[in-house]
Amino acid sequence: MAGTDKARNKTEKVKGKAKQILGRVVRDPTLQTKGIDQQRKADLKDAGEKVKDVFRPRGPRRPR
Repeated sequence: MAGTDKARNKTEKVKGKAKQILGRVVRDPTLQTKGIDQQRKADLKDAGEKVKDVFRPRGPRRPR
């Protein structure tokens, strides 16, 4: 599940970058801002996934 979430976040970041560039090309500051916001949202979600990965168990524990 985490891999699909990370891939989804990456595609959202790419979409945001495309919106930002398109907004710059057509001189639409609203579209450019939406693209930047979409990238930041994807970054925050990706950071959340990394935090979840830290607390996710890695495998069976070995007895001491």
